[in-house]
Amino acid sequence: MATSAAFTATVSAITDAFGDPTRRRIYLFMRDLGGTVGLTAAAVAEEVGVHPNVARHHLDKLAAGGYLEVQTAKVAGSGAGRPSKRYVAVADAITEFPVRSDDLVLSLLGRALARLSPLDAEAMAEEVGAEYGRAMAAGLAGGALDAGHRSMRSAMQAVADALTAHGFAAHAENRNNQLRIINDHCPFGDVALEHPVICAVDRGMVRGMLGELYDGEVGIVTTESSRPAGDTFCTTAF
Repeated sequence: MATSAAFTATVSAITDAFGDPTRRRIYLFMRDLGGTVGLTAAAVAEEVGVHPNVARHHLDKLAAGGYLEVQTAKVAGSGAGRPSKRYVAVADAITEFPVRSDDLVLSLLGRALARLSPLDAEAMAEEVGAEYGRAMAAGLAGGALDAGHRSMRSAMQAVADALTAHGFAAHAENRNNQLRIINDHCPFGDVALEHPVICAVDRGMVRGMLGELYDGEVGIVTTESSRPAGDTFCTTAF
């Protein structure tokens, strides 16, 4: 029988690997596909309807957890050049998924926020995100000793990396003298589409992390685009 610590570690590993609905869908597709010849991130992205960068992020997470294998050998008929990175499901890696209690919590949060006035709901959602962002910044390499000692470029990259680790598939951008964090994926899923005010949590996380990491004034942080508004990406500008 597994020890309590081992059981907890196993549950944590499964939750980390399958804590995102898109990642679960990708894994189930790969598992049902079977076979020995893997698929590229682009092929998986086309199948599940996401951006290739989003698919690659989730595939690498699943591979790191031992649920997928990575193949780099050339496939017959693929032509000359560098072999494509391909993924294939590991047989019998997992048979059940843990209960998604956080899906219920998000749904409850969305309904609770809907009972507030739009301004109050957005302010509350952003402040919750900012508090969480500050906690995330404290947990980054260097902790408190690193806080407030990064350039804006370094702080932006750290924020993008932290968001990516939380399922946002984020990257930093500096274009036309405008700094942005762009998220290719939203881990809040359908809840954010039903309750767009939850997007303020994302904005708050960026503000909270930058406020801790950047050695200077962050300024006003705004949501420039979002999926609930019909945009392709979610963009936080400052």
